Amino acid sequence: MNDFNTTQPKKLSLRRLIVLISVVALTVTTALVTGLWYIASTLFSQPMSRDSHCCWREGVTFAWMREVIGVQVPDSATDRRAAYKTSSMYDTGLLVFTLPSAEAERYLVALNPSGEVTLPNKKPKKKGYKRADTFEKLGLAEPETIPEARLGGFCHGDLHTPEGKGAHYCTKLFAHEYTPGSTRIYLRTTIEPGVPPPPTAPTTDGSSGTPTPSPTGRASGRNGDTR
Repeated sequence: MNDFNTTQPKKLSLRRLIVLISVVALTVTTALVTGLWYIASTLFSQPMSRDSHCCWREGVTFAWMREVIGVQVPDSATDRRAAYKTSSMYDTGLLVFTLPSAEAERYLVALNPSGEVTLPNKKPKKKGYKRADTFEKLGLAEPETIPEARLGGFCHGDLHTPEGKGAHYCTKLFAHEYTPGSTRIYLRTTIEPGVPPPPTAPTTDGSSGTPTPSPTGRASGRNGDTR
């Protein structure tokens, strides 16, 4: 009986020690995981943030970017925007414009190899999604985040229509009727590095693909719009 009474406290102390060690281990593990998550998120988010603001080519006009991609754009297109981003592997060209919705539908058919309109965005990206070659450069949200947007694309040699037969590269296509009767068209093109920079003193009308100079000698319009 006495032996039982003298050994019982020792067993209890051991149990408490095990509990204490478990709590300390859990605390350390939680702190370690949190620290690693913070470091990883910092390492991955900062380069993306820097990269999205880096290496955008100056002087890019809508007409120049259209020629680089190799597509035709209807003369009726408005709100024309363009940008060009360089990188060590592949460059990216961005082209955005708005068409009356009925005309946009005809244009989308011409830029789809199958002759069909673009597919619905069934799995839109979450709000806040941003690529390094972001459309934010043009003051727009990523089209992948818009549930009502439609998706498509084409590559060199896919198209035989006047609008797309001159395409030089693979291009992702997005369309969004952001207001009744007006559809915004987005083009994102992957381009091999080495494209000569845009001219600094364009001289002819933008409808031919070459921008019109402003009185200051620079291309007129927001983000290189030369309409």
